[in-house]
Amino acid sequence: MKLDILAIAAHPDDVELSCSGTLASHVEKGYKVGILDLTQGEMGTRGTPALRLEEAEQAAKIMGLSARENLGFKDVFFEDDQAHQVAIARIIRKYRPEMVLANAVSDRHPDHGKGGSMASHACFISGLRKVETEMDGKLQEAWRPKAIYHYIQNNYIEPDLVVDISSHWETKINSILAFQSQFYNPESKEPESFISRPDFLDFIEARSREMGHKINVKYGEGFTVERVAGVKNLFDLL
Repeated sequence: MKLDILAIAAHPDDVELSCSGTLASHVEKGYKVGILDLTQGEMGTRGTPALRLEEAEQAAKIMGLSARENLGFKDVFFEDDQAHQVAIARIIRKYRPEMVLANAVSDRHPDHGKGGSMASHACFISGLRKVETEMDGKLQEAWRPKAIYHYIQNNYIEPDLVVDISSHWETKINSILAFQSQFYNPESKEPESFISRPDFLDFIEARSREMGHKINVKYGEGFTVERVAGVKNLFDLL
């Protein structure tokens, strides 16, 4: 299956919190969209890896994804090295996405910056013919996405572009709430975490409103770019 967009995330729920509205809006437009989670989030304060995988699958259905995979890297301890880059490149070559959405270039959680850097490096080496990878016993063809955009996460980063997600806000929220183990639940007996406080989802809405305000819409999601974006028609910028 060929994808138009592949979102790569250090943890299950990174994408939901940061760019699920963008993914849902492009699914509605007819694009094929998928997610590659790098870890199972096993170092998270709440929940279990098995439960996180179930929640990720439910979120995928809510967004209408065509594919979602998890590479099972070690949460917190994975490194931006050759072995990890090649593992990601194998998935990029499998799905041949036109663009990749990756973790923020820097953030509160160090895995986010590492994940964003590793995804970028993997996109480059995926295009090198002399880097050989196999899938199902067959050599894969080289493939390099045309663009990489980094979604903005906890820490504020001035966006290079903002996507209007106003008509997909409910889908975004529902995809986040699919991760019931991670967010506020007054009946939960698990320890409180940074994201399980009742005001955390208020922050997510405030951030989306802030990004939307920049382009004069109700809700938006911001991204940074690795290279200048080009258009043939100035009206595409609207």
